[in-house]
Amino acid sequence: MTATAPVPVPDTVANQPPPRRPRKTRFASLPYWLSVPAILTLLVGMGYPLVWQVFNSFREYGLAQQFGQAPTFVGLDNYTQLLTDGEFWAVLLKSIAFMAVTASATMIAGIGLAVLMKSIPSWSRIALQVALLLAWAMPIVAQMTVWNWLIDDRNGVLNYVLTLLPGLDMTGHNWLVNPWSFFGVASLIITWASVPFVALSVYAGLTQVSDEVKEAAQLDGAGEFSMLRRITLPILRPILVILLLLQFIWDLRVYAQIELLQGFGARGGKYDLLGTYIYGLGVGQGHFGVAAAAAMLVMLFTIALSWFYVRELLKEDGQ
Repeated sequence: MTATAPVPVPDTVANQPPPRRPRKTRFASLPYWLSVPAILTLLVGMGYPLVWQVFNSFREYGLAQQFGQAPTFVGLDNYTQLLTDGEFWAVLLKSIAFMAVTASATMIAGIGLAVLMKSIPSWSRIALQVALLLAWAMPIVAQMTVWNWLIDDRNGVLNYVLTLLPGLDMTGHNWLVNPWSFFGVASLIITWASVPFVALSVYAGLTQVSDEVKEAAQLDGAGEFSMLRRITLPILRPILVILLLLQFIWDLRVYAQIELLQGFGARGGKYDLLGTYIYGLGVGQGHFGVAAAAAMLVMLFTIALSWFYVRELLKEDGQ
């Protein structure tokens, strides 16, 4: 039996200091600490109003309670009053229809402008993007002032231009009297203000579609429509889904534009959507408990609407 001689360790290796512990563990908790201020802000800024609304939706809370009388617990009476009220269902259905039409028009116009920006020269694309940003950045009050000037029944530009057409006299026509034209104008204004966000977001997504993939599809004989249906839209699908969801939520709880249009001369329940209806219940009529219950029902509807997108996200994460 022969003994094996130990292998000498080189001095350069033996004298090297032990490797340092990676600093990753030292800062592993840093993202959580950085997110604490945002979480606390959300809890204080959104948690307290939400809890207050939930409590008030189960209480009798009106003008008497505003002047110091203790609110009384009424259970589900506020919800029952709403769900058995035909006006609430009429406003809800009207709001859903308004949301569907306005969000669809916004998506179609936004996608069309994004495709246009992808195909036009640089100078015209920059000019179009600047115009979209200006429309997006304009305050709501300024937007409504401009639109009121356009549709004014006495000195409006729209009536003047339409009157120039042969056989058409729109002098003195009030676009805000008829509920259909009132909501048509409101939908047009909200679409005009929302299109820049959709157009720029979809354009950013279009720039991520690889030219190599499109060239390979062209070599395989795919036409423009086929490439749009089989390549571009599947790649843009996550962006389009979240944009559509955001538009649904935005258009369902729209308030400022409807309130300002009503202030231009169309005040009344037949011009209400959910936002102005809830505001009228609470501030206008002093039924804060019923208004809180209506707000809770709208929140539940919004959560149910958002659940589709959340479920899709969970499926994609699972894959």
